[in-house]
Amino acid sequence: MSKRIVVCGDDFGMNAEIDEGMIELAGMGRLSAVSCLTLGTSFAANARRLASLDVDVGLHVNFTEALAPDAEPLPALGRLIFNAYTGRLDTAWIDAHLARQFDAFEAALGRAPDYVDGHQHVHQLPGIRARLLLLLKSRYGANRPWLRQTAPGMQCGIPLREAVKARVIGALGAAALAREARKDGLRTNRRLLGVYGFEGGKRRYADLLQNWLFNARDCDLLMCHPAVDCKDGSAMSRQRRAEFDVLASPKLGDWLNINGVHISRLPDVARSMAG
Repeated sequence: MSKRIVVCGDDFGMNAEIDEGMIELAGMGRLSAVSCLTLGTSFAANARRLASLDVDVGLHVNFTEALAPDAEPLPALGRLIFNAYTGRLDTAWIDAHLARQFDAFEAALGRAPDYVDGHQHVHQLPGIRARLLLLLKSRYGANRPWLRQTAPGMQCGIPLREAVKARVIGALGAAALAREARKDGLRTNRRLLGVYGFEGGKRRYADLLQNWLFNARDCDLLMCHPAVDCKDGSAMSRQRRAEFDVLASPKLGDWLNINGVHISRLPDVARSMAG
């Protein structure tokens, strides 16, 4: 039996180049979920094109990155984590930011998101996690979206730096999110793959991707950040292009077959499976 994994592209709506890359990959069947920054500059213009494809469309909750020149400044990730774990986040501030992002999703697509996750995994942090779960319950009742679980997947063959980063991300809230999801009967992916330092070009990303596919278990989620050529020429933009090229390559089909992996939307049978 093949292993079903969600391949999830992050940051749709940040700019047109990211959007175009993900729309192309989704059309090729190389993505099965796309996470949207709903206050990003290109989201409203491109959301309907994405919604017409066979992918889950999710809301990528953002509390760390101002996405427009006139946007309200947001704390750096380190400061947000510190404030979350010391109980310094204001619930009214959290609720207001969440409401704006969910309102923007619904305005563009006319429905609830299929799932929710977080830009830099902020959805799992103390304070934000509780307010998010409350919003989902009050807004969607029994028809709540599924949630991204960040517990690290198997790390066989993964370099130490990437393996440590994956475990740190999971340690920041995966267990608590799994408990809450299980209590509320919410679906999640099993574990998270795709964590690395966003560097190294196509060859290194291809090597990592083959290891992630080898490590994949049924209902795991592999996150990625592809884009076509971005205008700013930054190192991150070049790496996004490298991811796109690897994910669009015919070789991916061979790697999937060798590892018995099938790219899938999250199965309906999935529950909180952190174990």
